[in-house]
Formats: sequence, structure tokens, C-alpha cells
Amino acid sequence: MLCRLAFALCLSTALLGAAGSACAQGRPMDETQLSDVWGQALLQLTNTSLNGYDFSRITLGADVQFNANFTNVRLGEYSYSARNGTGADIDLGALRFGRSDGTEAQRVVNITDPYLEFVYKNVGDASKREVVGMRLGFGSIQGDVGIQMNSVSGSLLINAAGGAIDSRLDPLGGKRWDGTTCGASACSLALSQIGGITAGDANGASRDFFISLLREAVQYPTVNGAGASDKALEGFWLNWRDRLTANRINQPPPPNLPKPPGG
Repeated sequence: MLCRLAFALCLSTALLGAAGSACAQGRPMDETQLSDVWGQALLQLTNTSLNGYDFSRITLGADVQFNANFTNVRLGEYSYSARNGTGADIDLGALRFGRSDGTEAQRVVNITDPYLEFVYKNVGDASKREVVGMRLGFGSIQGDVGIQMNSVSGSLLINAAGGAIDSRLDPLGGKRWDGTTCGASACSLALSQIGGITAGDANGASRDFFISLLREAVQYPTVNGAGASDKALEGFWLNWRDRLTANRINQPPPPNLPKPPGG
């Protein structure tokens, strides 16, 4: 659901940009006129390689203000109990971008540079490659996100006044993790205790959010200077560690209601 929505945002923004320019009549420009004009492409293609994998990233150069509510988000259903969890790689009872009980600015979450990146590897013959998986992410995200997490496969670091939740302390690497098992002792908080998070802080927006779908574990290239990400494991995987703070503990997610008429 989240992947489809973000891709639809990218596509609709691109189409709107194309529709706006389709009505203009092309006119030739001389060299002097061209020297006074600069711009940036709406879509950018970046090809990189890392640890034997090739990556092709399509980035939409756009700033998006986003408000949306999702319930019962389940990605990567499974029918075996190899790990704790509730039957899915990612199981979120609620996911709310923005909130209606605060300031006007808190009603939206600000997203920049959404991207879609495909992963390939060579298969014996250098002229042939196979797709290993893909990820969808943002160059940055800033704002309040209401969330109810049942279990998450991913690399998470959520700071809180009572202590942090860090999936790196999980002995099984964060696969179908509920936040109650961290190393030899319990985490300071469980995932289910967090009802809301703030992305970004005084240093800027959060820069490492992505959701991936993979056939095998892959180390992704970094984006926007956020530092090296953990290796994303097979199946669905959520990466979010940069400038993330819990703003509601042992409380439900904040409301995210539409504006009243005339509001």
C-alpha cells in the first residue's frame, strides 16, 4: 500500500508537470538566451555499484506535503513461525502522516526527493543480470507520524526519554521484531508502547527512510549523507534510524482528522 501510494505521488507529479508544459509553443533560442537559463531535470537516474550488486535509482526532484491515514498495513505475509511476530514482515495497526491536534504545520509531513531503486547482480555471464529486488525511499522526511507497530522487519533507532529502541541489539537482526528482545536483556521500550514519532530534529530532516523488497540480503548505497545503512534482509524491510524521536509513549497514535468546513 505504502509503496503504491508513493509511486502514485511520483507519477502524478510528473504527469502534472508534463501537462503544464504541453500547452506551451516551442520557440528557438540563440546562444545568448540559452546562457541565461538554468534548470534541473524532474527525474534523475543514478547508477552505482556496491559489494557485487548494481543499483539504478530513479529520483523525482520534488518537495511534497503529505497527509494520509492507513490502517492494518501488512507487508510480507508468511505462514510459518520461524520468528516472533504476527504473520507478516511488517505489521502496523495504524500509520498516520500528520496530526490534527497540534499546529497547522503539524497537519502535514514534508517529503523531498522520493525515489525508486532497483537492485541487480551478474549471474555468471557479465552480459546478463537478474533483478534481486527494489526499494522505495525519500531523500528526507520531516514531521509527526502516528504509528502502532505490532512487529517490524527492519533497522530502527527510535530515541525516547525513557531510553532508545535499537534493532541492532536484537540477536536475530531485526527480522519480524517486536522490540521486546534486545541482546541479553529486554529493551527499554517495546514497539507497541510507541504511539507517535517525530522525524527530523534541530539538525534537519530524517534522511534514511526506505522500504525494500528483496530476494536476498543487500547492502544499499547511502542517500543524502545519512551514513551507512544496515544490510537489508530478504522479504520486506524497513530502514529508519536517522533523527527519529518518540513523541507519544504508552498512548495511542494522535488523531489525524480532516479540517472542518471553512477551517
